[in-house]
Amino acid sequence: MKKLNQLILFVLVFTVFNCKNDKKTESVIEVEGPEETVKLPTKTIDILTRSMEFVMADTITSGWNTFKYDNRANETHFFRFVKMPEGITSENFKTESDPVFEEGMDLINEGKTEEGFAAFSKLPEWFSKCISTGGSGLIAPKSKTYTTLYLEPGLYSMECYVKMPNGKFHSTMGMVKQVYVSETDSGNVAPKATDTIDIREDGFHFNRHIPKGKHIFQVNVLSQKLHENFASTDVHLVKLEPHANRDTLESWMVWYDPKGFITPVPNGVEFLGGFNDAVQGSTGYFYANLKPGKYAFIAEVPNAKAKGLFKEFEVLD
Repeated sequence: MKKLNQLILFVLVFTVFNCKNDKKTESVIEVEGPEETVKLPTKTIDILTRSMEFVMADTITSGWNTFKYDNRANETHFFRFVKMPEGITSENFKTESDPVFEEGMDLINEGKTEEGFAAFSKLPEWFSKCISTGGSGLIAPKSKTYTTLYLEPGLYSMECYVKMPNGKFHSTMGMVKQVYVSETDSGNVAPKATDTIDIREDGFHFNRHIPKGKHIFQVNVLSQKLHENFASTDVHLVKLEPHANRDTLESWMVWYDPKGFITPVPNGVEFLGGFNDAVQGSTGYFYANLKPGKYAFIAEVPNAKAKGLFKEFEVLD
């Protein structure tokens, strides 16, 4: 228990950083008329996954950028940017942190939960100095998602840590990429949102009267915290079929659960993107085209419903 408490304090640094998103706010996306017809941006940074890789430019501009993520793989994926501290590269992730997570997860899968969490105390000291800066939510196979982020100049690691059917993290199978964000500003501006999701201490806050059609969701991280699974609050948009089991989905969102964050996703569930974790004060955007049906916003945290981080809504015809 002592080691677990030490690890929580060690990783807690993740939540104290702030990023600067108080930049230009004009729109480069057209929003017209009372029904707010949304057009997808034509200027994007493209990311492609065919199996267990990220194919994209090694260097991108700083500031506001919209990322078009084309997941052509047979598994659900996401992308997440982490700003690395000085002197650290993605190679450090591959050789120093990924093996620790793999060791801990292997022990948990063997039923040795306490030993598994103790193993995480082996994480390198620099790990707590990384800054989560957002990314996409989970996106279903053979699907695309658009996410708009603000990135400061620097060196970033990009990753996906969904698990394969054998329990291995995608990051250990090659889904880690180093990206340099240059001093050159993109010149882009933040889009005009059609809907707003606020992350507060008591969960998600949004207008549940969401019409069918195209949307730009603005996510405001007004409050951020570290949860029991060492993850901070993010937002994933999921479509729920009539036979979807909500309890199974809630459990699946916890990566350290042997049955969590693993292929296949629960029956009746389709992930449609979202906004990955970022520090308090951050703002990000994601696009969605909603058809009539039942949906939910859910975070990658234990007991999401009790925390106000698993909220359903219905899109009417």
